[in-house]
Amino acid sequence: MPFVETQNLSKHFGAITALNDCSIEIPQGTIFGLLGPNGAGKSTFIRLLMGMMKPTSGTATIA
Repeated sequence: MPFVETQNLSKHFGAITALNDCSIEIPQGTIFGLLGPNGAGKSTFIRLLMGMMKPTSGTATIA
């Protein structure tokens, strides 16, 4: 069972797509880096994982 899992996670702000159909599994005890250019959706992804935002579609689970 993964420690962090997202399935088809998407977030839209009107016509702007911040995150599109993101599915990942991060096993417990692994080191994970989230890299990307400005505006790539890194902060949005973290906010969705933390429950600070609701996704447009998909699920985010932290065990």
